[in-house]
Amino acid sequence: MSVTIKDVAKKANVAPSTVSRVIHNSPTISEKTKRKVRKVLKEMGYHMNENARNLVTKSTKAIGIVMKSSARESLYNPFFPEVIRGIGDFCNKEGYSLSLTTGETEDAIFEDVVKMVQGRRVDGMIVLYSKKDDKVVPYLLKQGFPFVLIGKPSTNMSGVTFIDNDNVQAAREVSEFVINLGHERIAFLGGSPEFEVIQDRLTGFQQAMEQAGVDVRQEYIKLTPLNRTDGIKAIDELLELKEAPTAFLVMDLLLGVLLLGVLAEKNLKVPQQISVVCFNHSEFIEFLSTPLTTVDIHTYQLGYEAAKCVFDLIANPEMMEKSISIPTKIIKRESHFVAKKEIK
Repeated sequence: MSVTIKDVAKKANVAPSTVSRVIHNSPTISEKTKRKVRKVLKEMGYHMNENARNLVTKSTKAIGIVMKSSARESLYNPFFPEVIRGIGDFCNKEGYSLSLTTGETEDAIFEDVVKMVQGRRVDGMIVLYSKKDDKVVPYLLKQGFPFVLIGKPSTNMSGVTFIDNDNVQAAREVSEFVINLGHERIAFLGGSPEFEVIQDRLTGFQQAMEQAGVDVRQEYIKLTPLNRTDGIKAIDELLELKEAPTAFLVMDLLLGVLLLGVLAEKNLKVPQQISVVCFNHSEFIEFLSTPLTTVDIHTYQLGYEAAKCVFDLIANPEMMEKSISIPTKIIKRESHFVAKKEIK
């Protein structure tokens, strides 16, 4: 049976109203009494009825997380656990829990969002992707519901607070890095073109290639869903070209690991024969037989800043939209080589 305020009051020899005031840290109660009551609260294992309190405050003390695909698929990708870790750390400090969408399809995920909003199951939401023709963001905007987007919103959309990297600049910088190693046959691999982040990174790649006077060969650009079957198909098509790429710029860490596996099966050595540079960072990279050179997008910080922003919106719904750009960094490891004398 749960411990009540009356039980605590009886043992502490104070009125139930005094216990209530101690729980809420009322300045009308002396520090001596607070210490005595808090000791009894701890000894008896009292826990506040959060549901009852939330009914009074009209707060759920929860933040909704909208995944870009099913939780089962998304959580295989190191990006999502890390961004959720950042969100969770900030929410934990504020005494908030997280509620994740669990739908298996886009329509099911959208229905999860509608239920969260209409049922007032969460106080705000964080959408972990930006995608063309997505129904979630327009719906949240129409409802006037507090939310933050991780990723740049579509160009035809205003009034959205978002957290992102400068993906055009990041892709341009890492492409210049690969070009300066002497590579000209560079493959751009991974990611569906419906996602804004892929379009921005492709733009940065093309800008770097054009500025260096290197032809952008369309057969080297493979925009593909991030799954094993489509990934292997795209990699095989690139390797079977008459002039196969000497370097791969990969948009996702999981696809980068898949690429290493395919290359190993074909007895193509990294970095001796092929350079591989990948977006996103994870500690498990150090355990790979060939640690990947990566673009660290500071995933944890993306989540942490998104959580801060959604709390600001909850506190002040009329707040003007804003954007925060998280810097990126190239982490050089062992998966790239100098193809010829570096271009200065």
